[in-house]
Amino acid sequence: MSKINVQGINTGTATGAQAIDRAATLLLLVGRGAPSGARLSELVERCNLPKPTVRRMLLALVRAGMLDQDLETRRYYLGPQIHVLGTLANTRFGIHSISLRSLLKLSQQTGDTAFLSVPRDVYSICVHREEGPFPIRVHALHAGDRHPLGVEAGGLALLAAMPDEEVEETLAANADVLAESYPPFSPPVLRNLVLDTRARGYALNAGMLLSDSWAIGVPILGSGGKPVGALSIAATESRLSAERQLEIVPLLKKEASWIEGRLIEADLGDKQFRTRRSQP
Repeated sequence: MSKINVQGINTGTATGAQAIDRAATLLLLVGRGAPSGARLSELVERCNLPKPTVRRMLLALVRAGMLDQDLETRRYYLGPQIHVLGTLANTRFGIHSISLRSLLKLSQQTGDTAFLSVPRDVYSICVHREEGPFPIRVHALHAGDRHPLGVEAGGLALLAAMPDEEVEETLAANADVLAESYPPFSPPVLRNLVLDTRARGYALNAGMLLSDSWAIGVPILGSGGKPVGALSIAATESRLSAERQLEIVPLLKKEASWIEGRLIEADLGDKQFRTRRSQP
Protein backbone atom coordinates (compact mmCIF):
# COMPACT_ATOMS: atom_id res chain seq x y z
CA MET A 1 0.00 0.00 0.00
CA SER A 2 1.60 3.24 -1.19
CA LYS A 3 2.03 6.20 1.10
CA ILE A 4 1.28 9.86 0.48
CA ASN A 5 3.76 12.47 1.57
CA VAL A 6 2.04 15.51 3.03
CA GLN A 7 4.43 18.34 2.26
CA GLY A 8 4.97 21.01 4.86
CA ILE A 9 3.41 18.96 7.66
CA ASN A 10 5.15 17.84 10.79
CA THR A 11 3.80 15.81 13.67
CA GLY A 12 3.52 18.79 15.98
CA THR A 13 0.88 21.48 16.07
CA ALA A 14 -0.40 22.22 12.58
CA THR A 15 -0.93 25.66 11.17
CA GLY A 16 -4.19 26.47 9.45
CA ALA A 17 -2.73 25.70 6.04
CA GLN A 18 -1.20 22.47 7.30
CA ALA A 19 -4.52 21.38 8.79
CA ILE A 20 -6.18 21.96 5.42
CA ASP A 21 -3.46 19.91 3.73
CA ARG A 22 -4.05 17.08 6.15
CA ALA A 23 -7.82 17.17 5.72
CA ALA A 24 -7.50 17.21 1.93
CA THR A 25 -5.10 14.26 2.06
CA LEU A 26 -7.48 12.23 4.21
CA LEU A 27 -10.40 13.01 1.90
CA LEU A 28 -8.37 11.85 -1.10
CA LEU A 29 -7.32 8.66 0.64
CA VAL A 30 -10.86 7.81 1.71
CA GLY A 31 -12.15 8.62 -1.77
CA ARG A 32 -9.62 6.31 -3.38
CA GLY A 33 -10.84 3.54 -1.10
CA ALA A 34 -14.39 3.77 -2.45
CA PRO A 35 -16.62 1.80 -2.43
CA SER A 36 -14.97 -0.31 0.29
CA GLY A 37 -14.04 2.68 2.45
CA ALA A 38 -10.91 2.98 4.58
CA ARG A 39 -9.91 1.99 8.10
CA LEU A 40 -8.18 4.28 10.56
CA SER A 41 -5.10 2.06 10.60
CA GLU A 42 -4.85 2.19 6.80
CA LEU A 43 -5.10 5.95 6.76
CA VAL A 44 -2.46 6.32 9.48
CA GLU A 45 -0.08 4.13 7.50
CA ARG A 46 -0.63 5.92 4.22
CA CYS A 47 -0.38 9.54 5.35
CA ASN A 48 2.55 9.23 7.82
CA LEU A 49 0.76 11.12 10.59
CA PRO A 50 0.28 10.16 14.26
CA LYS A 51 -2.82 8.09 14.95
CA PRO A 52 -4.36 10.62 17.40
CA THR A 53 -3.95 13.38 14.81
CA VAL A 54 -5.58 11.32 12.08
CA ARG A 55 -8.46 10.37 14.38
CA ARG A 56 -9.11 14.03 15.31
CA MET A 57 -9.09 15.07 11.67
CA LEU A 58 -11.44 12.26 10.69
CA LEU A 59 -13.91 13.14 13.43
CA ALA A 60 -13.88 16.78 12.35
CA LEU A 61 -14.58 15.74 8.75
CA VAL A 62 -17.43 13.51 9.90
CA ARG A 63 -18.96 16.40 11.86
CA ALA A 64 -18.73 18.57 8.75
CA GLY A 65 -20.50 15.94 6.66
CA MET A 66 -17.45 15.41 4.47
CA LEU A 67 -17.04 11.84 5.69
CA ASP A 68 -19.29 9.12 7.06
CA GLN A 69 -18.26 6.31 9.39
CA ASP A 70 -19.95 2.93 9.40
CA LEU A 71 -20.67 2.21 13.06
CA GLU A 72 -20.26 -1.56 12.58
CA THR A 73 -17.17 -1.84 10.39
CA ARG A 74 -15.64 1.48 11.61
CA ARG A 75 -14.66 2.22 8.01
CA TYR A 76 -14.76 5.77 6.69
CA TYR A 77 -16.57 6.77 3.50
CA LEU A 78 -17.08 10.00 1.59
CA GLY A 79 -19.98 11.91 3.17
CA PRO A 80 -23.05 13.66 1.76
CA GLN A 81 -21.46 17.10 1.64
CA ILE A 82 -18.85 15.80 -0.79
CA HIS A 83 -21.68 14.91 -3.16
CA VAL A 84 -23.18 18.36 -2.69
CA LEU A 85 -19.87 20.09 -3.39
CA GLY A 86 -19.27 17.89 -6.42
CA THR A 87 -22.65 18.84 -7.77
CA LEU A 88 -22.04 22.54 -7.16
CA ALA A 89 -18.62 22.31 -8.83
CA ASN A 90 -20.26 21.00 -11.98
CA THR A 91 -20.82 24.50 -13.36
CA ARG A 92 -18.76 24.27 -16.53
CA PHE A 93 -20.62 21.47 -18.24
CA GLY A 94 -23.76 19.36 -18.08
CA ILE A 95 -27.25 20.35 -17.02
CA HIS A 96 -26.15 23.25 -14.81
CA SER A 97 -24.45 25.31 -17.49
CA ILE A 98 -27.13 24.46 -20.04
CA SER A 99 -29.86 25.61 -17.64
CA LEU A 100 -28.36 29.00 -16.72
CA ARG A 101 -30.01 30.76 -19.67
CA SER A 102 -33.41 29.34 -18.74
CA LEU A 103 -33.04 30.18 -15.04
CA LEU A 104 -32.21 33.80 -15.81
CA LYS A 105 -35.09 34.01 -18.28
CA LEU A 106 -37.59 32.54 -15.81
CA SER A 107 -36.53 34.83 -12.98
CA GLN A 108 -36.89 37.90 -15.22
CA GLN A 109 -40.20 36.80 -16.73
CA THR A 110 -41.82 36.04 -13.38
CA GLY A 111 -39.95 38.48 -11.15
CA ASP A 112 -39.51 35.67 -8.64
CA THR A 113 -36.76 33.21 -7.75
CA ALA A 114 -35.95 30.34 -10.13
CA PHE A 115 -34.20 27.14 -9.07
CA LEU A 116 -32.48 24.17 -10.63
CA SER A 117 -32.52 20.95 -8.62
CA VAL A 118 -30.95 17.62 -9.55
CA PRO A 119 -31.46 14.13 -8.12
CA ARG A 120 -28.70 12.43 -6.17
CA ASP A 121 -29.64 8.97 -4.96
CA VAL A 122 -32.83 9.49 -2.87
CA TYR A 123 -32.21 13.22 -2.39
CA SER A 124 -32.57 16.36 -4.45
CA ILE A 125 -29.88 19.03 -4.43
CA CYS A 126 -30.45 22.67 -5.33
CA VAL A 127 -27.56 23.57 -7.62
CA HIS A 128 -28.63 27.08 -8.62
CA ARG A 129 -30.82 29.90 -7.30
CA GLU A 130 -31.54 32.84 -9.61
CA GLU A 131 -33.15 35.87 -7.97
CA GLY A 132 -35.82 37.83 -9.82
CA PRO A 133 -36.38 41.59 -9.53
CA PHE A 134 -39.42 41.39 -7.21
CA PRO A 135 -38.25 42.87 -3.87
CA ILE A 136 -39.92 40.30 -1.57
CA ARG A 137 -38.05 37.01 -1.73
CA VAL A 138 -38.44 33.61 -0.15
CA HIS A 139 -35.63 31.84 1.66
CA ALA A 140 -36.70 28.20 1.76
CA LEU A 141 -34.04 26.96 -0.65
CA HIS A 142 -30.45 27.90 -1.45
CA ALA A 143 -27.74 26.48 -3.68
CA GLY A 144 -26.24 23.49 -1.91
CA ASP A 145 -29.36 22.62 0.07
CA ARG A 146 -30.10 18.91 0.13
CA HIS A 147 -33.51 17.44 0.94
CA PRO A 148 -35.18 14.05 0.55
CA LEU A 149 -36.91 13.76 -2.81
CA GLY A 150 -40.41 15.21 -2.59
CA VAL A 151 -39.82 17.76 0.15
CA GLU A 152 -39.47 20.84 -2.07
CA ALA A 153 -41.18 21.58 -5.38
CA GLY A 154 -38.26 20.58 -7.59
CA GLY A 155 -37.73 17.39 -5.62
CA LEU A 156 -41.45 16.60 -5.82
CA ALA A 157 -41.39 17.09 -9.60
CA LEU A 158 -38.46 14.66 -9.78
CA LEU A 159 -40.15 12.11 -7.54
CA ALA A 160 -43.44 12.24 -9.46
CA ALA A 161 -41.59 11.66 -12.74
CA MET A 162 -40.10 8.41 -11.45
CA PRO A 163 -41.73 4.97 -11.98
CA ASP A 164 -43.97 3.81 -9.13
CA GLU A 165 -41.45 1.19 -8.03
CA GLU A 166 -38.70 3.77 -7.67
CA VAL A 167 -41.05 6.11 -5.83
CA GLU A 168 -41.78 3.41 -3.25
CA GLU A 169 -38.09 2.53 -2.90
CA THR A 170 -37.28 6.21 -2.34
CA LEU A 171 -40.00 6.67 0.27
CA ALA A 172 -38.86 3.56 2.13
CA ALA A 173 -35.21 4.67 2.05
CA ASN A 174 -36.10 8.13 3.39
CA ALA A 175 -38.71 7.05 5.96
CA ASP A 176 -36.43 7.59 8.98
CA VAL A 177 -35.08 10.99 7.95
CA LEU A 178 -38.58 12.16 7.01
CA ALA A 179 -39.92 11.17 10.42
CA GLU A 180 -37.01 12.84 12.24
CA SER A 181 -36.50 16.04 10.26
CA TYR A 182 -39.52 16.50 7.99
CA PRO A 183 -42.65 15.49 9.97
CA PRO A 184 -45.16 17.03 7.51
CA PHE A 185 -43.74 14.87 4.71
CA SER A 186 -44.55 11.34 5.80
CA PRO A 187 -44.46 8.64 3.08
CA PRO A 188 -48.30 8.56 2.83
CA VAL A 189 -48.38 12.34 2.41
CA LEU A 190 -45.65 12.26 -0.25
CA ARG A 191 -47.43 9.42 -2.01
CA ASN A 192 -50.54 11.59 -2.28
CA LEU A 193 -48.48 14.59 -3.40
CA VAL A 194 -47.00 12.47 -6.19
CA LEU A 195 -50.50 11.53 -7.37
CA ASP A 196 -51.62 15.17 -7.19
CA THR A 197 -48.52 16.27 -9.14
CA ARG A 198 -49.15 13.78 -11.92
CA ALA A 199 -52.82 14.76 -12.15
CA ARG A 200 -52.08 18.51 -12.07
CA GLY A 201 -49.14 18.35 -14.46
CA TYR A 202 -46.71 20.15 -12.16
CA ALA A 203 -45.51 20.00 -8.56
CA LEU A 204 -46.85 22.35 -5.91
CA ASN A 205 -45.42 22.96 -2.46
CA ALA A 206 -47.98 25.09 -0.63
CA GLY A 207 -45.77 26.36 2.18
CA MET A 208 -45.11 22.91 3.64
CA LEU A 209 -41.35 23.40 3.93
CA LEU A 210 -41.45 27.02 5.11
CA SER A 211 -44.55 29.05 5.91
CA ASP A 212 -45.53 31.54 3.19
CA SER A 213 -42.91 30.09 0.85
CA TRP A 214 -44.79 28.49 -2.01
CA ALA A 215 -43.21 26.89 -5.05
CA ILE A 216 -44.14 25.11 -8.26
CA GLY A 217 -41.87 22.86 -10.33
CA VAL A 218 -41.58 20.69 -13.42
CA PRO A 219 -39.11 17.91 -14.25
CA ILE A 220 -36.37 17.92 -16.86
CA LEU A 221 -36.26 14.52 -18.55
CA GLY A 222 -33.19 12.84 -19.98
CA SER A 223 -32.79 9.78 -22.16
CA GLY A 224 -35.51 7.20 -21.68
CA GLY A 225 -37.70 9.67 -19.83
CA LYS A 226 -35.54 9.56 -16.71
CA PRO A 227 -35.77 12.75 -14.60
CA VAL A 228 -32.36 14.42 -14.51
CA GLY A 229 -33.32 17.77 -13.07
CA ALA A 230 -36.18 20.09 -12.21
CA LEU A 231 -36.99 23.76 -12.67
CA SER A 232 -39.02 25.54 -10.02
CA ILE A 233 -40.27 28.99 -9.12
CA ALA A 234 -40.73 30.08 -5.50
CA ALA A 235 -42.62 33.09 -4.19
CA THR A 236 -44.89 34.18 -1.39
CA GLU A 237 -48.34 32.64 -1.23
CA SER A 238 -49.99 35.79 -2.57
CA ARG A 239 -47.82 35.63 -5.71
CA LEU A 240 -48.59 31.98 -6.45
CA SER A 241 -52.37 31.99 -6.60
CA ALA A 242 -54.04 29.30 -8.69
CA GLU A 243 -54.43 31.77 -11.56
CA ARG A 244 -50.79 32.80 -11.54
CA GLN A 245 -49.64 29.19 -11.30
CA LEU A 246 -51.38 28.58 -14.62
CA GLU A 247 -49.47 31.53 -16.08
CA ILE A 248 -46.07 30.38 -14.84
CA VAL A 249 -46.31 26.63 -15.52
CA PRO A 250 -46.17 27.02 -19.33
CA LEU A 251 -43.02 29.12 -18.92
CA LEU A 252 -41.43 26.40 -16.78
CA LYS A 253 -42.40 23.65 -19.21
CA LYS A 254 -41.12 25.62 -22.18
CA GLU A 255 -37.71 26.08 -20.58
CA ALA A 256 -37.59 22.46 -19.39
CA SER A 257 -38.26 21.35 -22.97
CA TRP A 258 -35.53 23.67 -24.26
CA ILE A 259 -33.04 22.24 -21.77
CA GLU A 260 -34.01 18.69 -22.70
CA GLY A 261 -33.23 19.48 -26.34
CA ARG A 262 -29.82 20.89 -25.48
CA LEU A 263 -29.05 17.84 -23.32
CA ILE A 264 -29.88 15.55 -26.25
CA GLU A 265 -27.60 17.58 -28.53
CA ALA A 266 -24.79 17.47 -25.97
CA ASP A 267 -25.20 13.72 -25.53
CA LEU A 268 -25.13 13.11 -29.29
CA GLY A 269 -22.05 15.30 -29.65
CA ASP A 270 -20.31 13.41 -26.85
CA LYS A 271 -21.15 10.06 -28.44
CA GLN A 272 -19.83 11.22 -31.82
CA PHE A 273 -16.64 12.48 -30.18
CA ARG A 274 -16.10 9.17 -28.38
CA THR A 275 -16.78 7.25 -31.60
CA ARG A 276 -14.13 9.27 -33.44
CA ARG A 277 -11.66 8.76 -30.61
CA SER A 278 -12.19 5.00 -30.71
CA GLN A 279 -11.63 4.72 -34.43
CA PRO A 280 -8.12 3.70 -35.57
